[in-house]
Amino acid sequence: MNSLVVDAESNLRLVVFVVLFTALSLAEIAFPRRTLLFPRTVRWRTNIAISVFNTLIVRIAVPLAGVGAALFAQQEQWGIFPVIRNYFQLPQWASIIIFLFIFDLTIYYQHRVFHAVPFLWRFHRVHHTDMDYDITTGIRFHPVSIIISSYIKILLIMFMGVSAMAVVIAEILLNATSMFNHSNLKLAPKLESFLRLFLVTPDMHRIHHSSNAVEHNHNFGFNFPWWDRLFNTYIDKPEKSLEEINIGIEGINKKDSMSLFSLLSQPFRRAE
Repeated sequence: MNSLVVDAESNLRLVVFVVLFTALSLAEIAFPRRTLLFPRTVRWRTNIAISVFNTLIVRIAVPLAGVGAALFAQQEQWGIFPVIRNYFQLPQWASIIIFLFIFDLTIYYQHRVFHAVPFLWRFHRVHHTDMDYDITTGIRFHPVSIIISSYIKILLIMFMGVSAMAVVIAEILLNATSMFNHSNLKLAPKLESFLRLFLVTPDMHRIHHSSNAVEHNHNFGFNFPWWDRLFNTYIDKPEKSLEEINIGIEGINKKDSMSLFSLLSQPFRRAE
């Protein structure tokens, strides 16, 4: 039964990914926010390649995935939620909503730590050295970053003792919003302002990818925009216009950010 749950989760995530990736890719072409500096064929080949590579590596390095961790914790009655259920009749839907908020807050702080700790920043920097900004930027991460993030999620899941359903929803939501807020999509100003009340938008997160050191240390949120406002890391607008800001990291040039090998080796080389 557990293997069926894990397989169903993997298939569902794949279907959601393919549908959203296709829809957002077409939307980017129809309504682009910025003119891309480099051909899609070059960047997409590299960004998709490292995403596929990460998937293979994580299957080896992280044998107990998020849903597997939830099923194990549920079997052993580990975590906070089983304790709460011993004293209160907490509905399943309520525990899922609580976990979604805690999960997103954890990802927000993980993101800040990845920027603050030099060793972690070297690996997370690979995500920021994309010199253009589109949907594939949202899947461009160094495998070391992905492995560390996976273990942080597993620890959180087992500490909370959350259901497998909650984990599936949280992971799908994170993947979907990451693709959305990294897309090169121009939204109508009123729609952008409305969505930003409860969702991180492309314009909001694009500021985080500015080569301006101050700007890329703000707007850390992935799903919900409230943490940045609550913890004073929110910037409403960049110094330059959203069409004019430089994307990437100072000292990392095209040669160092356009091939799979350069991305994998980048953390072990200094920015010029």
